[in-house]
Amino acid sequence: MSTPEANIPARENFQQTIDGKRTDLFVLKNKNNLQAAITNYGGRLVGLWVPDKNGKLVDVVIGHDNVQTFAEGEDSYYGATVGRYANRIANGKFTLEGQGYRLATNNAPNHLHGGDKGFSRVVWEADQLSEQTLRLRYVSQGMEEGYPGGLTVMVVYTLTDNNELTIEYAATTDKTTVVNLTNHAYFNLNGEGSGSILNHVLQIKADQFTPIDATSIPTGELAPVAGTPFDFTQPTAIGERIEQEHEQLQHGQGYDHNFVLAEEPRQELAFAASALGDQSGILMEVFTQEPGVQLYTGNFMRGERTLKSGAKDARRTAFCLETQLFPDSPNKPHFPSAVLRTGETYKTATVYKFSVQK
Repeated sequence: MSTPEANIPARENFQQTIDGKRTDLFVLKNKNNLQAAITNYGGRLVGLWVPDKNGKLVDVVIGHDNVQTFAEGEDSYYGATVGRYANRIANGKFTLEGQGYRLATNNAPNHLHGGDKGFSRVVWEADQLSEQTLRLRYVSQGMEEGYPGGLTVMVVYTLTDNNELTIEYAATTDKTTVVNLTNHAYFNLNGEGSGSILNHVLQIKADQFTPIDATSIPTGELAPVAGTPFDFTQPTAIGERIEQEHEQLQHGQGYDHNFVLAEEPRQELAFAASALGDQSGILMEVFTQEPGVQLYTGNFMRGERTLKSGAKDARRTAFCLETQLFPDSPNKPHFPSAVLRTGETYKTATVYKFSVQK
């Protein structure tokens, strides 16, 4: 039986100079022929090829086939490493050790995913350590995007022989700051360009979520999911309740909410969520040390950009499970803390594990 081929974009499409630094495409591969393509522009996962129930390789992460389209998509976080603070900070303001800081309100009236540029639009130093591991490094200067402290960040992608994509994050600072890093992969487990994700079956191990106001900032409440469209404690199709008349669904124009996995970050990886592609039979399980996971159902995808497959990025043709601290934690003292001090190391990991259900 021949080995299925992954339709990986041409490397030269990613070899450019942006902000005086060279961009490139790096391919990881494990012994089972799982393959991942990553660019050091924004630390982005460009594609991820996983065998389906028939043994065919399916690209389960949406993205573009060249670096230029990523660079031109100002509001596109496809596959990106997001920071310094993933998700939203209310009104682009927070106070730390008695001093106020102002950030860009690039998702008016709030700050989103690190600001006007953030980590998703910089060129990372890249070092491919082996066929299965890529290490990325970025030094964020003090007051970059308005954040205090020079931050040295390391992100390591590993494709294990257990069919896991592991993402490990580490950061240190020279002044007290806030940090919340995540990966913003958009998944379609039936394959990029295969259509709606509403029939994917989702489970999230969360009894609570953080309700939001009309600008998508958490109210501060931890609300039970029971009896609401946010109850994914049992496997449920993403689209089963997405159109229900519920104020929270109206605020997010669908699901765009943080689910509470734990009260604080954990020492060990723990199961957070799973999703099953209804056509491919591909099961993705998510394990994390983070206390929250943001479910986003592609409500603001507009069909304006062409993906690797040639399809457009139409509304709700991909979903995200972004492991994270809670949104607006710097302004919510009762949320898990995002504060990082000198002498401390921010360290967290998330694993996406793939298998098939026939």
